[in-house]
Amino acid sequence: MRHAALRLSSLIVAGVLAGCGGSSTGPSGGGNGGGVGGGVGGGGTPPAGAVTVGNDFFSAGGAAPAVTTVPAGTTVTWTWTNTGGVSHSVQSVGTPSFASSGIKAGEGSTYQVTFTTPGTYRYDCAVHGTAMSGTVVVQ
Repeated sequence: MRHAALRLSSLIVAGVLAGCGGSSTGPSGGGNGGGVGGGVGGGGTPPAGAVTVGNDFFSAGGAAPAVTTVPAGTTVTWTWTNTGGVSHSVQSVGTPSFASSGIKAGEGSTYQVTFTTPGTYRYDCAVHGTAMSGTVVVQ
């Protein structure tokens, strides 16, 4: 049973990574599904662009506040995990900006933005403000 769960997790991660391509003229927001984001499974380093939205924090690679550095063209996926039923959002603040998510609740909810233009993109949670913030650095 445990091996089947690990294989399923690996397949989910592979599917998510395969869907993280694409291009546009600037950051584009989207994705309000209930799928699973990157960083699920085997305990290794989460893929570039994986951010966890938890109970009053954003985390990338185990560090909070989240600072995610990605190459231009990368899709960043925020995944709601261990939120304790508390609603959160990904709200772009400052310049440059990107499309913000709506306020969401629910384990496994995701939001994705493809960043094609280099810059430092800051964001916070519309519910919790600067107490819950993060940064995406696009190179």
